[in-house]
Amino acid sequence: MSKLRESLERGLFTLTGEVGPPKGVDLKKSLREAAHIGDRVVAINVTDNQSSVMRAGSLGVCARLAQEGYEPVFQITCRDRNRLAIQSDVLSAYMLGIRNILALTGDHTSLGDHPGSKPVFDLDSVSLLMTLKSLMNGKDLVGQELEGAPSDIFAGATATPGAEPLGAQLIKMEKKVEAGARFFQTQAFYDPRIFESFINEASKFNVPVLAGVVIIKSAGMARYMNANVPGVSVPDSMIKRLAGVPRKERAKRSIELMAELIREIKPMCQGLHIMAMGWERYVPGLLDACDL
Repeated sequence: MSKLRESLERGLFTLTGEVGPPKGVDLKKSLREAAHIGDRVVAINVTDNQSSVMRAGSLGVCARLAQEGYEPVFQITCRDRNRLAIQSDVLSAYMLGIRNILALTGDHTSLGDHPGSKPVFDLDSVSLLMTLKSLMNGKDLVGQELEGAPSDIFAGATATPGAEPLGAQLIKMEKKVEAGARFFQTQAFYDPRIFESFINEASKFNVPVLAGVVIIKSAGMARYMNANVPGVSVPDSMIKRLAGVPRKERAKRSIELMAELIREIKPMCQGLHIMAMGWERYVPGLLDACDL
């Protein structure tokens, strides 16, 4: 049983983090980021060509994290693989000792650094979860018996608290639960009231929800997210508190704001998914400020 699964099934307040693979083969930065958060989180997600930008594969980095003693969460997007490749990667991951998988549909290739590449989207996040369930039961997607089933996969999915309309997001969550999602990690949000409305409805699914926190580094980053990230809305009050802060004081102000947010939402969720975006070195201080 994975540590992540054990923590959530025991009802413990559970922390996860995230690192991105390099655009190349030098893993020093990714491993350094993992080292900053590794003793404070139960598991570490590895992104899969995040934002449709080509990087080293999530599977390879997950394998290296496991070798270093961390518990990885293998993120799989449906954008870049057909069902043959997805099933193959799942089996390969299992053979490498990777048990946690986060199912994602993925951003369109037109948004990334290879906009001319052909998107696949043979499956989506729901059908990917159904694929994981089939493999766990010992059969591939055409019903053929496996020579050894990956029976201990712990599958998760994502949700967007700030999505509009919320009802459509809840329908997606319900489909994901029915398809086999055992936990959710949410996209970022910055208004506790939005999260409260979301969690009041999502709690009916009886599946643990880890609230996603992207650390905002500046007012400019906040404005960019408001303009370009669907379902994310950074309040003007937060932007004003970040605006005009000298560069050397930005980290301190950002961590103060994120700590305030976390302290307010902590009673509403089963854990946190911290996305530090290169600021992993500040995560221990942020968690200390929240008594976590």
